Amino acid sequence: MFETIAVTTDARGVATLTLNRADKHNAMSAQMITDLTQAAHQLGTDDAVRVVVLTGAGKSFCAGGDLGWMQSQMAAESETRFVEARKLAEMLQALNTLPKPLIGAIHGNAFGGGVGLASVCDVAIGVDTVKMGLTETKLGLIPATIGPYVIARMGEARARRVFMSARVFEAAEAVELGLLARIVPAADLNDAVEAEVLPYLACAPGAVASAKQLVRQLGPRIDDAVIDHTIRELVDRWETEEAKEGIGAFFEKRKPAWISKV
Repeated sequence: MFETIAVTTDARGVATLTLNRADKHNAMSAQMITDLTQAAHQLGTDDAVRVVVLTGAGKSFCAGGDLGWMQSQMAAESETRFVEARKLAEMLQALNTLPKPLIGAIHGNAFGGGVGLASVCDVAIGVDTVKMGLTETKLGLIPATIGPYVIARMGEARARRVFMSARVFEAAEAVELGLLARIVPAADLNDAVEAEVLPYLACAPGAVASAKQLVRQLGPRIDDAVIDHTIRELVDRWETEEAKEGIGAFFEKRKPAWISKV
C-alpha cells in the first residue's frame, strides 16, 4: 500500500508506523511525505487502532529532508515550492493532531525533519546512543515547518540553544531539552515503549482522543496562520543565495563559502 513506510497493527490495536527507507537513513522524500500523511489519516479514522508507535528501519530514525527532494525545490518555480512546502507542513500537522496516542521509538539518529517527527509524538523514548540536531542552517536553510512543533516541545528558551546553531547533541541533552522523555539502552527500547503503550489500552479511546485535542488547544497555537507563516519562511529560504550555496556545496562535496578558511 505504501512505498516508503510500513504499517502493521497487532490484535490489541497497537499500530506500528515504520519509516522504511533504511538505505537513505529514512530521509523524507516527497513520496514519504505523502505516505505519512495518508497513514496518519487512515490510522486516525480506524476505530480498531488504539495507539500508534512511530519508528524507523535501519540504523537511523530519520536523517531529515531528502537532499534530492530539496535540490529539486531549488530548480522549481515558486508556486511548486509552495505546494511542496505545504505538503510537508500538512504531514506534520496530520501526525500532530492524530486522534490516537503517538509514541516515538527513536532507535537511531534524528536530524532536521527527524527532530520534527520526534516533536509531534506525544512521548518519544530514545536509545542512549542517539544523536540529534537541527542541522538546517548548515545548508543555508531554517527549521521552518517543523519549528512550531519543536518549540512547542522544548519551549523557546531551550529551543534557542540548538535551533540556529546546527549543533549535534547527545541523547542525554535531548532529554534535558525535552525532545525525548527518557533514554534507555537499545536492548530495552521495546520494553520501554510497551510501558508507554499499555496504560492506553485500559482507557476509553474517545476520552483519550478528546483529552489529546484539549491539551493541544491549551498548548502553543499551531493553526492555519502559523502553518502558512512557516511555509512562506521555508519557501523564502529556498530562494536565497545561501540555500543555493549550501545545497550546492553538499552535492559537490565541498565546504560552503561561509565556513572560515582559518
